[in-house]
Amino acid sequence: MKLGVFMMPSHPPERGVYASHNQDLDHLELIDKLGYDEAWIGEHFLVPWEPIPAPDIMIAQALMRTKQIKLGAGVHNLPYHHPAELAHRIAYLDHLAQGRLYFGVGASGTVSDWVLFNVDGHSGENRKMSQESLDIILKIWENKGPFDYKGEYWHVTIPDTMYGVLKFWLTPYQKPHPPIGVAAASYKSPTMTFVGEKGYIALCLAFNVDYTRSQWEALEEGAKKAGTTYPRSKWRLVRNVIVADTDQEARDLALNGMTARFFREYMLHIYKASYGDFLQCMKHDPNVPDDDVTPEYLAEHVWIMGSPETVAGQIRKLYEDVGGFGTLIVLTLDHADERVAWEKSARLLAEKVMPMLADLSPD
Repeated sequence: MKLGVFMMPSHPPERGVYASHNQDLDHLELIDKLGYDEAWIGEHFLVPWEPIPAPDIMIAQALMRTKQIKLGAGVHNLPYHHPAELAHRIAYLDHLAQGRLYFGVGASGTVSDWVLFNVDGHSGENRKMSQESLDIILKIWENKGPFDYKGEYWHVTIPDTMYGVLKFWLTPYQKPHPPIGVAAASYKSPTMTFVGEKGYIALCLAFNVDYTRSQWEALEEGAKKAGTTYPRSKWRLVRNVIVADTDQEARDLALNGMTARFFREYMLHIYKASYGDFLQCMKHDPNVPDDDVTPEYLAEHVWIMGSPETVAGQIRKLYEDVGGFGTLIVLTLDHADERVAWEKSARLLAEKVMPMLADLSPD
């Protein structure tokens, strides 16, 4: 089993763009030195708690400060980009990365961003736009000559050579293209069925066991449509993970710091206001009242946290409960006020916890 991070990135609104950006770059440099395998950088627009609309800019800078870690957007929200423009940006970035780039894509589940870009996510328009966009991007990268693509949402034309010198020329460094990762959040997401059919990397939140298994069921259904099987090694599960010398230290760090504040002031508020059904996916028992889902509840039932031995046991239990997965993705949050403790958590996870799980091999 491999180890990575999902960096939303998340910062409190008062932190400031410049300070947040540099904190994230410092963290990427740290986990690269610790041997983490990959990092995924989020993309949002009207979300002050997730203040980065251009993950490719952070990735470009992180490539200059890291040596081995693979980086990808987690994710580029395809409804908000012209596919011809994004195809060229990613192809260019792939050359800069020299084999260390993932192409992370998604349909976006952020209501405020739907409004900003006039996308009807409630009807599933965002998913249809994403599939069309990805089709166009892949067709561009195939580089099989001129074509004219008239879709429902975009019209893209690759012309023949013009004036003897103007032509399409930029294809990705990795062939045929960077590995594609796709994120989804809804219960048994239709997006995961699409991922299973195409064989892409699956990025899934891991809350209660029923919800997490539902994503695997969707992946299997998609693979069955294609006449294949989906490898568990491609399945990434995202969780909050906090490691300290003792269980009590980890709990104190979680409940008296940014983790609790992030969920109390932002994430739980959003789930309760806009994603009522999704809140169910965090409950260990469906009869738990919504108002009882608090940071204290999450510390008891959702977050992975404790001493290295406790955390290793919790990760192993998650692995066994869902049938195995390929990479644990740690959801990272702002740690400007708790830097020493969070850097220690990242180090303990890599150096103490992961060796205890060396026997876990999903395929």
